[in-house]
Amino acid sequence: MTSQDVRLSWPLIASLGGLALVRPVLSMTGALDVLGRPWSPLAATAAISLVWLAVVVWRREPRPVLTLTCAGVVYGALAVLLSAVLSPVLHGELMGPLAAPAGVGVVVVLVTNAAWGAVVGLVAWAVLSQRARVGQ
Repeated sequence: MTSQDVRLSWPLIASLGGLALVRPVLSMTGALDVLGRPWSPLAATAAISLVWLAVVVWRREPRPVLTLTCAGVVYGALAVLLSAVLSPVLHGELMGPLAAPAGVGVVVVLVTNAAWGAVVGLVAWAVLSQRARVGQ
């Protein structure tokens, strides 16, 4: 393994994490309600996952699991910040993960989104491994 194989692309990780903010923005604006629950949040999550997967496979990222796990954590942190800024404006009070006692909400958001990224990263790793086996 070379030193380049070990490095992560933080601009990529930040971009993928930021891209996932589409989901909470759609939720906060009511677009997910208009599109129909419970399927629209699931569809948005699936679409984001597919984009993450496609980008990591296309770029042939050497560490897809770690890259997407980090993207999930970045997304979680950005979603917490977005909620902290916008919930008082939209609802008149702080809502979301920061409103939970003792920071439990923040930990749950970060762990959940890290797991989401890890699962998509495992799929990407499997696709990349298969492509390497068939010589593509």
